[in-house]
Amino acid sequence: MSGDDALPEQPARKSAPDDRETAGPFDESEANPVRPYIDLGGIKVLPREGLNLRLEIEEQTNRIVAVGLDYADSTLQVQPFAAPRTAGLWDETREQIRAQVRQQGGRVEEREGPLGPELLAEVPVANPDGTTGKRLARFVGIDGPRWFLRGVIGGAATGDVNAAASVEDLFRSLVVVRGGNPMPPRDLIPLKMPTTPGTA
Repeated sequence: MSGDDALPEQPARKSAPDDRETAGPFDESEANPVRPYIDLGGIKVLPREGLNLRLEIEEQTNRIVAVGLDYADSTLQVQPFAAPRTAGLWDETREQIRAQVRQQGGRVEEREGPLGPELLAEVPVANPDGTTGKRLARFVGIDGPRWFLRGVIGGAATGDVNAAASVEDLFRSLVVVRGGNPMPPRDLIPLKMPTTPGTA
């Protein structure tokens, strides 16, 4: 093996399903313009039966930091981030998540899921009665054009195949709106309160 094989300035590869452009998660330029999306700024969500939407707000700044979707007895928390045009963020982000979970005393394993590489984590949580329990979470990520979409799946979809398929389908129906503004990679793409579908 020659020294030329390991080029240090090689950008991190993008991690996304081969059919991402046609099966999602979509870039704004790939989304069907006539579908009645709920516009949350950096993310658009297609309404569906049984889907509840929550916005997670940071107390100090009052800014929306994540979109929570309750569906199929599961939760899906999503965050869109700015990313470089050529490099992906998911490989590096998985390393950071793995370190955080271990730091909290949890266990984490990487596996190949329907959306590509994902982490299955067992995270310690404090129960209301003061005891410590464990919560399962699946961390998924997709590198798109100039954006990175991170998802955390909890509830039934961490173990139940049908719930998992429903939540993966929901994740893939999302549209990321990167916008034209210059943003440093890893910055959260701004999210906003939804406007009613059909109104500007």
